[in-house]
Amino acid sequence: MSQALSIAAAPKALPALRRGACPSLDEPMQTGDGLLARLRIPNGRLTPRQLQAIAKTAAQHGNGQLEITARGNLQVRGLMPQTTGDFATAIQAITAIERGLVVETPPLAGQDPLERADPRPIAQAIRALGTTGLGPKVTVVVDGNGQIDLNALGADIRLAAANADHWHLRVGTKTVGTVATTDAVDAARIILELIANRGEAARGRDLAPETIRTALAPLLANDVAAVPRPATNAVGDFTLNASFATGIALPFGSVSSSTLIELANIARGLGITELLLAPHRALIALAPDTALLHAWRDEAANLGFITTPDDPRRAISACIGSDGCASGHIAARALAARLAERHAALFDGSMTLHVSGCVKGCAHPRAASLTLVGTATNCALVSNGLAGDTPLVEIAPARLESAFAHLVQQRLPGETSAACLARLGASTIAGLFRQE
Repeated sequence: MSQALSIAAAPKALPALRRGACPSLDEPMQTGDGLLARLRIPNGRLTPRQLQAIAKTAAQHGNGQLEITARGNLQVRGLMPQTTGDFATAIQAITAIERGLVVETPPLAGQDPLERADPRPIAQAIRALGTTGLGPKVTVVVDGNGQIDLNALGADIRLAAANADHWHLRVGTKTVGTVATTDAVDAARIILELIANRGEAARGRDLAPETIRTALAPLLANDVAAVPRPATNAVGDFTLNASFATGIALPFGSVSSSTLIELANIARGLGITELLLAPHRALIALAPDTALLHAWRDEAANLGFITTPDDPRRAISACIGSDGCASGHIAARALAARLAERHAALFDGSMTLHVSGCVKGCAHPRAASLTLVGTATNCALVSNGLAGDTPLVEIAPARLESAFAHLVQQRLPGETSAACLARLGASTIAGLFRQE
C-alpha cells in the first residue's frame, strides 16, 4: 500500500479542535506594549508582496514591530483593542491563516534532497484529525530529518523519519519507539486522545510511558537505528531538489515594519518570488539562481539582519525591554547588541544568553546559560535558569560590559564558553560580576 493511500485511510473522523486562548489573529494577547497577534501562515510561505502588505498592516494597526518566533511563526506587536477587528480583516485579505491543531514540519519539507521522508502527507493527515479537549499549546512535529534541524522545538508528539517506511516516535521528552509510515497517523491520533482525556491543561509530558506503550502496542514496530544528522539551523545556503535557498535571521527575532518592507522590496526587485518563515527566527528565500539569493543576502546584511550561522547574536535572546514595553526596566535589545558586538568571542555557539526587561522572560521561556534581568534599579544575573529564578547577584547596568570582559578573560586556550562557565561555577561567576 502506498504512503499516500495508507495515510488517507488511517484517520478516523473526530470532532473539530477547540481553539484556546493563544495569541492568535482572532484572540490577541495583552503584553507590555499592547496586544500581540500570532499569525500561523500555512507552510510559512509568503510572496515578497504579501510580506510587504503584512508589514504595512502592522505599522498601520500596531507599533510597527514584527517578530519571527523560534518556531517560525510571525507575530505583530503593539495592536490596539479598537483596531484588532480591522487588523484581522486586513490580514485575511492578504493571506490564509492556519487554525486548529498545531502540526509543524521543516520549512524545506518536500523540496529537501537530504530528508529521509517527506513529512507533509503525515502532517496533513494529522491536521485533518481534529479532537476535542486539547489545550491550545499542544503541538505535533513531523520531521523528515533534512537540512534544517527541528530538535530544539518542543513537541507533545514528535515523529522523526528514520527512513521512508519508519518514524521514530517521542511523546514529550519520552522516546516511545518506532512506527511504520502506515501507522504513524493512527499513533498520533491515539496519543492526542490520551492527552485530551486528561483535560485541557494536559500535555504529552503528563502521560506515563507505560500508558503510551500499552495504547500503542499493536502499532509499535521493530526499532530502526537512529542515524544522527549534524544540527543545522536555518541560516545559510541550501540546495533543493529543483532550486536553491538562502536563510537569514532577525536579530533577536525582531524587525521594524519599515526594514521588513525594504527587505521584501529588494526581493521583488531581484525577481525572488517565494519566502519561507522558518524556525530559529529565520526567513528563507528561494530562487533558481544562487547569485540572486546571495545578492539578497548581502542587502539583508546591510539592513542589519543575521546572515551567517556564527553571528554572535544567534546565541542571545532579548525582548524589546524598556524601549517598547511598559514592563521593561532595561533596554534589553540595545544591551544585547552591545554585548554581542564587544564580547563576540564569548558567544561561540556553546552557551546562551537571555537579556530580559523584566522577570516574565518573554523572549526565552526556557533556561539559558546566563540570564540578565532588568529590575527597578539594577540588572539581576541568573545562572542556568529562567528570568524569574533567584539571581546570583545584582549589578548596575553601567558595570555590565566590564563584568562580561572579566568573564571572557577567564576562558582558557581552546576552551568553549560553556566549559568555562561550568569550570568556574556559580559562586565564581557571581564574584566576577561583583568585580571582587
